[in-house]
Amino acid sequence: MDLRFTEEEIAFRDEVRSFFRKALPEAIRAKMVDGHHLSKDDIVAWQRILNEKGWAVPHWPVEYGGTGWGPMQQYIFQEEMQRTPAPMPLPFGVSMVGPVIYTFGSDAQKQRFLPRIANIDDWWCQGFSEPGAGSDLASLRTSARRDGDHYVVNGQKTWTTLAQYADWIFCLVRTDPHAEKRQQGISFLLIDMETPGITVRPIQTFDGGREVNEVFFDDVRVPAENLVGEENRGWDYAKFLLGNERVGIARVGVSKQRLQRIRELAGQVTQDDRPLIESPKFREKLASVEIELKALEMTQLRVVAADARRGNTGRPDPASSILKIKGSQIQQATTELLMDVVGPFALPYEEEPDEGSNEPPIGPDWAGPAAPTYFNWRKISIYGGSNEIQKNIIAKAILGL
Repeated sequence: MDLRFTEEEIAFRDEVRSFFRKALPEAIRAKMVDGHHLSKDDIVAWQRILNEKGWAVPHWPVEYGGTGWGPMQQYIFQEEMQRTPAPMPLPFGVSMVGPVIYTFGSDAQKQRFLPRIANIDDWWCQGFSEPGAGSDLASLRTSARRDGDHYVVNGQKTWTTLAQYADWIFCLVRTDPHAEKRQQGISFLLIDMETPGITVRPIQTFDGGREVNEVFFDDVRVPAENLVGEENRGWDYAKFLLGNERVGIARVGVSKQRLQRIRELAGQVTQDDRPLIESPKFREKLASVEIELKALEMTQLRVVAADARRGNTGRPDPASSILKIKGSQIQQATTELLMDVVGPFALPYEEEPDEGSNEPPIGPDWAGPAAPTYFNWRKISIYGGSNEIQKNIIAKAILGL
């Protein structure tokens, strides 16, 4: 299999790369390079720049605002965005609920929500995990009881990322508590976060951040027209959503950019009166991660090429679970290398996404976020389905065990 880019693909890559360099505000790029939190305004501003270009939802069907690009163009676009580095469009809308709506939703839902998702007029968050239902998502208990033209929702969601900004939340809810199998009694609801009875409570994470929340539902009345697809088939829609999410979790471009940054910083930091980059031990660790990343990149290219041959059916390849496992491990390894570079300057400090640092870092400005990022990225092997769950998927879908 020839995985080299064609001349047309190289030209496309150059076009995308040039646009990102010119269009991305320098203040946003600097935050991305140094690992500082982006504000809501940063994310909204960049996605609207992309939407004006027609690139906010490139993987969507053309009739809903997509580009018509093939799998290889999609791959190049995503990698170039990650390597710039530029923020990805808000995934909860663009990569998660958007595809569910245009695949399973009603015409009214498509007309109402899809244009607003592309332009981030609505900020979405994800209501899947619960205190007793994380990787075992089928154990969820949040209920939705039909009452005339509404569902009455009661329960709790947790680890809800950026719910403090959200206008809408897409939720898995239990509509049939007596179903023979737990997965058969779950539905997919779209809920306005301004509805009476919803409470959002922040969770401060170990890295000092406040990006995740608890969301409580107390007799929340949701119009029945906000049900996506059929009642009690939400589990199927959730599997579709998670399968799409896992393909992007490999984030090869993110790891490439991070390793490039590590090399740059290791040339500035000294150890025993020599640049750290000259340390044989450090170079060995760096090379090991780079080799693993190259292998992951080749695997992802094979998946993309296979998708192109199949005609881009939209069905996630089971190999996406392999990409998810290895990609998350490599991303975590890059944070460990960065901690080696930063050394004692990696002492944690508190940073508010919208207000700047409450306490300045004790060393260079770029050193401060290293420890918070290291701790925060422990979650990468958990969200989108834990790596342990991915191994079960591989065993069943690929190995046939």
